[in-house]
Amino acid sequence: MQQKIGYLVLNTGGDVLEGKWLGTPKSTEGELVFNTAMTGYQEVMTDPSYAGQIVTMTYPLIGNYGWNEIDYESIHPSLNGFIVSTPSHNPEHYESTNTLVEMLDKHNIPSLSHIDTRALTRIIREHGEVYGKITIDPDEKPVDTSVNPKIVSTVSVTKKEFYKTENPANYPVPHVVVIDFGYKHSIANSLLELGCDVTVVPYDTSYIEIQSLHPDGVMLTNGPGDPKALAYLSDNIKQISESFPTMGICLGHQLVALAHGASTKRLPYGHRGGSNHPVKDLQTGKVMITSQNHGYVVDYDSVNMKNWFVSHINVNDKSVEGLKHKALPLMTVQFHPEAHPGPIDTHHLFVDFIQQFITKGEKQHA
Repeated sequence: MQQKIGYLVLNTGGDVLEGKWLGTPKSTEGELVFNTAMTGYQEVMTDPSYAGQIVTMTYPLIGNYGWNEIDYESIHPSLNGFIVSTPSHNPEHYESTNTLVEMLDKHNIPSLSHIDTRALTRIIREHGEVYGKITIDPDEKPVDTSVNPKIVSTVSVTKKEFYKTENPANYPVPHVVVIDFGYKHSIANSLLELGCDVTVVPYDTSYIEIQSLHPDGVMLTNGPGDPKALAYLSDNIKQISESFPTMGICLGHQLVALAHGASTKRLPYGHRGGSNHPVKDLQTGKVMITSQNHGYVVDYDSVNMKNWFVSHINVNDKSVEGLKHKALPLMTVQFHPEAHPGPIDTHHLFVDFIQQFITKGEKQHA
């Protein structure tokens, strides 16, 4: 059966890329981003941080190990579209339960294959902020050319969810509240595996509500969109992070920085990949390979160095990859310590976070 022709129309002034529909033809619009991971397409597709975006995989062959029931990072994908060069229709892996195309159709994700992903990546790198439309008509233009300021509300939980660890440690089981801005399930799973009970709460949960849960620590998670769109939460985040041992990851890192007076800015085309982003720990001098997915960063010059020090930087562009407070048990990182997919070079940061409250042997709240 011959595949139907589809088009990716960009807002860059005439760029139209021709491809083939992968799965059922459906039109969609979104921000164009590219991910350089060689594996982990299932985790990428189910990562809520990609909500509202059309994701281009730069690795040429996607789908060769199928789709399984283990590597979901959320209940269902939130991305708006998926672009690949060459799809695999006959996956080989003992855990595979479905093909890539079957899951695209199951989750209603518009997708094109046989796109020149090298050319598309070059366009995104050249123009930076690019929006596009997947369509059957090459003359249709994308209408929505901005980031939805309320995108986090579409991926966050709407009520609290409690998870009990199956690996209790010798000390009293610590309780971590995870504020969900679009969290990856592997973040909560990492905490559970390290012997923590976890309560996931909506992104706009108040300090009073969190205090009532009696956490030992609080984690602010990854998520989609511009961090400045959530600046109205800064007072709440500041109070939380000054009251409990706190860790921020990705968007959570940016929101903690905003809450403490720093600023954020957009990267030219973002950092998105599973195992090719080197980060230097400025305390040890060690360079680690990290998993990343973000389009915004903390502005180095805006960080108040009286209260903070930059703990990690990106080796390639020197952007801020981590912050530590000088007086409070408060740490943030721009990358993903849980990886999944990716290397486990920075998984020890979860241990460092937990050590901040279990070594004292008592609750950190009033």
